[in-house]
Amino acid sequence: MRDDWQRLGVADLGRAIGAGQIDPVDLTEACLDAIAGHDDAGRIFSVVTPDRARAEAAAAADRARLGARRGPLDGVPLCWKDLFDSAGDETKAGSDLLAGRVPGADAEGLANATRAGTVCLGKTHMSELAFSGIGLNPVTQTPPNVHDPALVPGGSSSGSAAATAFGLAPAGIGTDTGGSVRIPAAWNDLVGLKTTCGRLNLAGVVPLCEKFDTVGPLAKTVEDCALLLGALEGGKAADLHGASLEGRRFLVLDTYTEDAREGPAKGFALALDRMARAGARISHGTVDGIEAAMDLSPILFTAEAYGTWKHVIEADPDKMFAPILDRFRSGARYSAADYVAAWQLLDRLRGDWAAAVVGFDAVLLPTAPNMPPDAARLMKDDDYYRTENLLTLRNTRVGNLMGLCALTLPTGIAATGVMLLGQPFGEEALLRLGRAVEAALT
Repeated sequence: MRDDWQRLGVADLGRAIGAGQIDPVDLTEACLDAIAGHDDAGRIFSVVTPDRARAEAAAAADRARLGARRGPLDGVPLCWKDLFDSAGDETKAGSDLLAGRVPGADAEGLANATRAGTVCLGKTHMSELAFSGIGLNPVTQTPPNVHDPALVPGGSSSGSAAATAFGLAPAGIGTDTGGSVRIPAAWNDLVGLKTTCGRLNLAGVVPLCEKFDTVGPLAKTVEDCALLLGALEGGKAADLHGASLEGRRFLVLDTYTEDAREGPAKGFALALDRMARAGARISHGTVDGIEAAMDLSPILFTAEAYGTWKHVIEADPDKMFAPILDRFRSGARYSAADYVAAWQLLDRLRGDWAAAVVGFDAVLLPTAPNMPPDAARLMKDDDYYRTENLLTLRNTRVGNLMGLCALTLPTGIAATGVMLLGQPFGEEALLRLGRAVEAALT
């Protein structure tokens, strides 16, 4: 029975708790046992919180017996990326620069989810200060990819993806600044939701670039993501009933699909075919201004990241993995005038994007144009590291630059995802579309 629980997502587990088929204490103990018995648990979890988990599970079990559950996820365990503050636990964002940092209060998202009755299993390893999409972190730990432990898992929400994919937690919560939810979700065959910047409160979340930082779930189904979004913001989940692709219009952004490598290209083609068979109307084209926006990335991301972390980094730079240190320091090249002008241009380009896609329900891309790279080769081949790191985040970064919400779903080809780009603050509509795509793909 417990093995069956490891395959279930948060929605199914929540329903089973509500029906009296699963006790939250038993479920939490099953997760803790799975963590303790997993050979790579130390590569996945930075902190396990059994005392907190057991106390929260016991309270959830009492509420279930009394018919007083707080919501559909009351009693369901979750794991959290190691940049969400949790009271009394070290939170160092995958960096030795923050070793010994122990916050006194939970991050707002964790507090909301706890009020919704979820159980905190602990914190998961991540890319150093969240500034890498491949998920390689020789400073703390590099979590394994579910398909092959020699491959990187994607980042920066690496451990949250691994814990969910290996069945150690029903779902994980991560952040996405340039693709950090969607890449690990895609490379580990999960569903990942990037919310619109500003949708969810970032209080208590260690920042990278606050003008791009977002919080989002990595889960097993679209319904799971909808429920988790509701819990994270203390609201209701989107209604997914009756979702259909019939007559829905999608734009394939050819600019970023034509050079996808064999695996992602095959997965994407399969997804498009199944969506079309389900009634989707798919067009191909591009949007003017995307290249100009992408050219702004070095200014917008690195300047803000280095401005945020400069004094901490330069106080002890030897504690950092050299490629991540170099990436932060590259932000020093740009002046305040460069940064302001870049944001002014990006705001105009966002308007151009909105006008160009107004007739479409979503824009489609392969989530990543490449497959998970080999971790050992990344450590010894600088050119390979640079090429794969930049390519990994290329497609996902479109959603961050344009200020959109986005969703990735597994295509059926291992370690590949299809990404839907929605409208700003249009998560509910995007999740309904995603549910219909999910049905077509499965």
